[in-house]
Amino acid sequence: MDLHLVTYFVAVVDHGGITRASRELYISQPSLSQAIRTLERRLGADLFDRSRRRLELTDHGRTFEVFARRILADVDRAKQAVETVRTLQSGRLDLVAHSSLSIDPLVPLVTRFREEHPRVMVNIIDTDGPLGVLNALRQGVAEVGITDLSVDIGSLRSWPICEQEMVVVLPSQLAAGLTDPVALADVSQLPLVADLSDKGTRAGIDAIGASAFEHVVVDCDNMPGLWNLVARGAAAAVMPRNVAEQELPDVERRSTEPPLRRSIGAVVRQEALSPAADSFLETVKCAAGSGMRS
Repeated sequence: MDLHLVTYFVAVVDHGGITRASRELYISQPSLSQAIRTLERRLGADLFDRSRRRLELTDHGRTFEVFARRILADVDRAKQAVETVRTLQSGRLDLVAHSSLSIDPLVPLVTRFREEHPRVMVNIIDTDGPLGVLNALRQGVAEVGITDLSVDIGSLRSWPICEQEMVVVLPSQLAAGLTDPVALADVSQLPLVADLSDKGTRAGIDAIGASAFEHVVVDCDNMPGLWNLVARGAAAAVMPRNVAEQELPDVERRSTEPPLRRSIGAVVRQEALSPAADSFLETVKCAAGSGMRS
């Protein structure tokens, strides 16, 4: 059933006839009369008693009026709900990132986004490494992914966020005698704890030197566990400077020579995004434009 026929019917009821309703609807009387006839034909029942000078509802018409008003009210509520989401007065953003980025840059980005859109709920999904982020996007689990851009993203779209400086964090007994910055050749001889399931981490270790993999003494995919191992003196680790400063403030830190850096970006599918995802990408672009670095 055409919604405009329901609207015409209610207008005729509210205005007491075709003449006044047609003026309010800005259509001709013959067109409105024909529309009401079409509605009756489709319903298979007369809605108005035309035997009198003033149109009056039949029993069928009174029954239909209840449903017609309910239909129009439901449509109006639906329009308001869509508009609410469109203007980001509500809604939800599904965001996926791997654990090594759960603090930086994810926290500042989500904080900026929430300041602008406090009524949008952000659902953060954790996954294993960059490939886990890309798979989550391709499977439709999330709309936006935050990952290091060391992997081939294929047909996905990406925007740069920042470039992270990677530093060596290590207990004092391992730091003794090491210069700052420390040569990668010296880092490659340190006992290391790392998440080898994270391709970005593996790429970072590979950049240190071929022998660095031989010195990974603990393979740990749990970030708090990794931080605790370093804090307790089990081994050294390579991580973003901002994360090291926040999570391991009492542990020694060393820059490297040459410097180690990794590029971080937001990744999405090619298809149209929700208003929340579009707005989050604007947050990403603003962060990148302001020179967000870590």
